[in-house]
Amino acid sequence: MHQTFNLSLADLLQKTAWTTEPPKPYSLFHLSFAFVGLLLAAGLSLFLARRLAPKHLDRVLWGCGFLLALTEIYKQLFLYHVVYLGDYNWWYFPFQLCSMPMYLCMLLPLLARRPRAHQTVCTFLQDFCLLGGIMALAEPSGLMHPYWTLTIHGLWWHVMLIFIGLLICFSGLSGRNRWDYLRTLPLLGCFCVIATCINIATHGEADMFYISPYYPVSQAVFHQISLVLGTAAGILVYLLSLCAGGFLCHLLANAIARRFQPSAVS
Repeated sequence: MHQTFNLSLADLLQKTAWTTEPPKPYSLFHLSFAFVGLLLAAGLSLFLARRLAPKHLDRVLWGCGFLLALTEIYKQLFLYHVVYLGDYNWWYFPFQLCSMPMYLCMLLPLLARRPRAHQTVCTFLQDFCLLGGIMALAEPSGLMHPYWTLTIHGLWWHVMLIFIGLLICFSGLSGRNRWDYLRTLPLLGCFCVIATCINIATHGEADMFYISPYYPVSQAVFHQISLVLGTAAGILVYLLSLCAGGFLCHLLANAIARRFQPSAVS
């Protein structure tokens, strides 16, 4: 019976394996998807933030995390059964920076009675969802696949990150000052430690957070820095840039909040 289920699941996934030439970055498809997605993310997040109470916003964010998890399960099954034909590729293990909202959004309702922890998680989500979403849509080469479902999943995922970041920003669930941002860095540090443990445990087959000690940082620009300065220095520069990018997004969120929430503190 177990084998029959696996065969049926593989057949079902094959029915969604619509092949294509990987769309080119900055093609009409990419730009149209990003433009429409950003408009919808901004409009819907502002609409919900102005009409829902904080406890209801937590439910919306939990729903976002649950929806991300469902689509991630589909992606993992598709990669396993269709792309790699029964082999698991640790490169796609769901523990990248852009995977964290899937976990943290579903954690938020459990933090309802811990205001400081709740605010810190929301601040992390706001700043790093905006960073991850913006950067991935601006440089989408890693999202373009020879399967429509994987390509649309990757683009949609990062539009969802921007929606989550803007929803938190518009609703005032995040902290507004610099210390609120600094409180997110230990959380980022914990995720980096876990990512490094996964990278080491898989002997370089995984590249979680793009900080594998086994080879240079694979991200654009930082790869060249790693080749020149060495892997350890490249990882350090990358992580410092990640922190700086998160802070810039924190400032951006403050500017947006001042526009839509005049009482927001910078």
